[in-house]
Amino acid sequence: MMKLKQLTSYRSAVTFSSRLLLNQQDKLLLPATIPARLTSNRFLDFYQLGNKDAIEKERARLKDEMNRGYFADMAELKEHGGKIATANKIIIPAMAAVKFPQLEVNSSSGKSFKLPITTFGCESESVKADTPKATLMCLSFRATSQVMTDSWSAPFVETFKDSNKVRLYEISFIESWLLSLTPIKKLLLLMLKKSKPQENGVLHKQIAYAFGDHYYFRKELKILNLLTGYMFLVDKLGRIRWQGFGLATPDELSSLLSCASLLLEEEE
Repeated sequence: MMKLKQLTSYRSAVTFSSRLLLNQQDKLLLPATIPARLTSNRFLDFYQLGNKDAIEKERARLKDEMNRGYFADMAELKEHGGKIATANKIIIPAMAAVKFPQLEVNSSSGKSFKLPITTFGCESESVKADTPKATLMCLSFRATSQVMTDSWSAPFVETFKDSNKVRLYEISFIESWLLSLTPIKKLLLLMLKKSKPQENGVLHKQIAYAFGDHYYFRKELKILNLLTGYMFLVDKLGRIRWQGFGLATPDELSSLLSCASLLLEEEE
């Protein structure tokens, strides 16, 4: 009964915060029957309600998420199967590449670490020697994208299985506020923990989980459709040198493997 009351209070706070932000100037109120994307069930802290900049920022976020919902994602998925764009055919030049946003993740053992692992700002030669030259980051926000990430990761592991300068991370995003609570998160990670699969070679697929709100992370990478998979090939300085989406095609796989091989040869 106590948990039910807490949940009811939380939902009331969410409703109050959303209406306050949208009603102050824009007069934009959505009926409860219209589904909107509020994946993290997040709301503005009450102590920030007097902060004009915080309110403007939150209002912009609410508009953005309400304009793009589950049904829009599903319609897009049916249209092209998650292939929102074709993968890069050639490697992105280092001078034109942008940094992959730093992301805190958890392994199934509960260990917390940050990705990507880079040499940026590092002076230790031993650390530099252990830093991968190429890292494939496979991002998944919904279970529907798992088969998509597998279409990239399996051939990648097979090709570079004997290289100690390559890494592969499959990252699942869990944005639910409830599942991100520390006790529940620990229990969930315990449930997700699996026996290590038998893999040959040096390169192994590493599974990681990102908990909490990642709206601004998604915004920075221009991630809109949460039902598809996103692949990013990152160099040793954390720069995105290639990217792909949805299911891999033979030509796109060839470009990924070629770009990763080029990163292994870079002396920079």
